[in-house]
This record gives sequence, structure tokens and C-alpha cells, in this order.
Amino acid sequence: MNQLNPRIRFLWIGRAMAIAALLSGVTAGARWLFSLSVLPVWAPGVTFVIIGGLGVIFAVARYRIWRYEIRADSIYLERGVLTRVRTVVPFVRIQHVDTARSPVERFSGLASTVVYTAGSRGADVAVPGLSRTNANELRERLRELAIQSESEDAV
Repeated sequence: MNQLNPRIRFLWIGRAMAIAALLSGVTAGARWLFSLSVLPVWAPGVTFVIIGGLGVIFAVARYRIWRYEIRADSIYLERGVLTRVRTVVPFVRIQHVDTARSPVERFSGLASTVVYTAGSRGADVAVPGLSRTNANELRERLRELAIQSESEDAV
């Protein structure tokens, strides 16, 4: 089983801290704007600590659980903290494979490989937190395996 690049934890933790700061700001703004004496002065700080702390725990747990594996006839993904999701994508179902890099991923040297499958709308899976090289290699390997399986599955 392959694990994600450890740097993805820092991106997930950074996102959690940004959400905690935003909610803390909303708490402070609500206290000031509506003159809510019900909310103590320290409410924004407590909001930041609780939301940020839960976000860090969630990011670390998410990293520990996230796995993917290239099998003989499929790609297997395992992820999820509160709800465990296990996905098997047969190579025969793969339509195309992309490598995506958001601005934050480019800054951190990471990328995601996105696998689009035959089926209903939104039938795609992504493997986040890969180094740029690993994401490109995974994309090419999946592309080759999909082409091979297509020729083997032909009638």
C-alpha cells in the first residue's frame, strides 16, 4: 500500500487553521456587531483553539488512513476518518487520467492524480498529496494499464 507525501499533512493543517481563524473572526465579529454580552471576551480564542485543535487531529488521522494501491486489474483507495471509504476502480472503467496542481499544491511541490471513470456524473477519484514526479508516474502507469485492459477486454 502506498501512502501520501507527508507534506500533505501541512496543507490539511493549514486549511484547518484558516477555517479556525475564520470562525474565530466570525465569533469576534458577532460579539462586537451585535453587542452580545452573552459571549465572553475570550470566546474567539476558545473557538480558534477548539476548531484548530480538532482540525489538526483530523488532518493527522486523515494522513494515517489514506492509502492507495495498484492491483493486477484495478486501483484501490482507502480513506476517511469518520466514515471509512474503500474504492476499487477497475482499469477497464478508466476513461482518462489527469494530474492537477492547485496554487497551494504548486507552492508545496505536491500534485494530485485524478482518475475519471465510466459511469454517472462525478464518477472520479483523486489521489492527493503526491510529489509532482509520483503524480506524473501514477498518471502514466494508470493510462498504460487502462489501455492494456481495454485491449484485453475487447470482444
